[in-house]
Order: sequence, then structure tokens, then C-alpha cells
Amino acid sequence: MAAAQHPVSASGPGDLHRIRHGRRGGHRATVVAGWPPSRGSGAHRHIPLFVRRGLTMLPALLVLGLGLPATDSLVVSQVVLSFGIPFVLVPLLLLTRRADVMGSFVNSRATTAAAGGIAAVIIVLNVYLLYVTFLG
Repeated sequence: MAAAQHPVSASGPGDLHRIRHGRRGGHRATVVAGWPPSRGSGAHRHIPLFVRRGLTMLPALLVLGLGLPATDSLVVSQVVLSFGIPFVLVPLLLLTRRADVMGSFVNSRATTAAAGGIAAVIIVLNVYLLYVTFLG
């Protein structure tokens, strides 16, 4: 079996179309940025646009309806979102250092060490931000 090409290295005019639609030599290609993962992935549920937009607006409408300060609510929402950053950074670092997962694109030890240090700083800053926002 021939080694699969990296999705970015399209070699012909039809390759970008095949990559975008997940067909590359019989294998699923990685999701191209900006292309909704639900298209062609087997997710056949259809939620009407009006319902999706309404659910998206619901938190803002609740903040307005309850008379909460908009700026403070925005800050708290962003702090809560930042809580999820370590749950993305740590698995990303663990996966990108594994040659069995990344193949020739595996991170070097120096890159992993630098990224680990940066991730540690980000996690410490997030813990501090959570402490200051909710307890301080």
C-alpha cells in the first residue's frame, strides 16, 4: 500500500475537490478548515436554522432579561470558556509527540518541550484567572 499523501499536498486540479469532500485514494481526508464536519460525516439530523440561531442567542437574551451587567457577564463567560483550554492542549501535546500517530509529522523533543512549557504557563495563568474571577 502506498503511503497516503498529506492533505495539503494536492498535486492536481481535482485533488482539492477530493480532499474537501473527504476522498483521497479511498481514505477519508482530514477535515479542511471551514468545512462543517457534519457534511458527509453521517450526521443526518436537520435542525432548522431558526432553532439554531435561537439557541445561540438564548444566553445573551437571558443576561439582558435578568438585568445582569453585560460586561461582567461577558468576562465571566470568557473565563468559563478558558477553563476548557487545558483539556485541549494536553491531549494535543501528547498526540503530536507520538510517531505512531503523527508519522513523519511528529514533533521533535525540543518542540514538545517548548510546547509543554508554553502549555504549562497557559494552564497556570488560567488557574489564576479562575481564582481571581470567582474567589478573589
